[in-house]
Amino acid sequence: MTKPPTDTNPRNLTVTAISLCGFVLLWWGLSLWRGDAQVLPAPPAVLQAIWAEALSGRLWLHTEATLIRVALAFGLSMVLGVSLGVLLGLHPRLNLWLDPWVMVFLNLPALVVIALCYLWIGLNEVAAVVAVTVNKTAMVLVTLREGTRTLDPALRDLGRVYQLRPINRLRHIILPQLAPYLVASARNGLAIIWKLVLVVEFLGRSTGVGFQIHLKFQLFDITGVLAYALTFVAVMLVVDYGLLQPLERRTSAWRGVAGN
Repeated sequence: MTKPPTDTNPRNLTVTAISLCGFVLLWWGLSLWRGDAQVLPAPPAVLQAIWAEALSGRLWLHTEATLIRVALAFGLSMVLGVSLGVLLGLHPRLNLWLDPWVMVFLNLPALVVIALCYLWIGLNEVAAVVAVTVNKTAMVLVTLREGTRTLDPALRDLGRVYQLRPINRLRHIILPQLAPYLVASARNGLAIIWKLVLVVEFLGRSTGVGFQIHLKFQLFDITGVLAYALTFVAVMLVVDYGLLQPLERRTSAWRGVAGN
């Protein structure tokens, strides 16, 4: 039996590194072609700006503030989205009544939600986290609802035959089958949530990467904008490659076993 390749394979890691280097070279080439550091600064200039912000302490302060907001909104949206998604997936009649609500929240523009939360709750941390959570919960809900609909009926009947308690049925039968959907929602959710958090900070917070980008934007400091944006992109890449992708491979490993 041939073992499927994984992203931890040295060859795959080399390809990833070369790909990222290619991106940097393309960026550098475009910067040289443009010939205007005020419009598109070269990578060394951006790295110098990142280093200066790190030495001043501002980079760590604002990155930490954004990470806290991302973590809170991510956790709340996952808990609410998974709970509601499984509930609606297991109860078709309830889903019939609540599906229009889901579609409303799914198609509600993020900017509208953020503006309303700031107007109703105020320019504070609660409004910032609630706005991002509301935007993301519906996406998680839809993914988990569809995953719940694909649950194996034979396993569900097995739980009934052995008279498993609801909590044990959830733990041993439902959640293992939903694991790939959970990890997929987490990966997609994190990619969307941190961008929404930057918008929230851009519009109404006095700390965070989004706030700094707003400040640099007002000064037309493109180097500063890229410095903060790329710093947080790097943080999210570390989280994705170091945590979420390995989790996704583990939860999807049974598919390869079943296929063989």
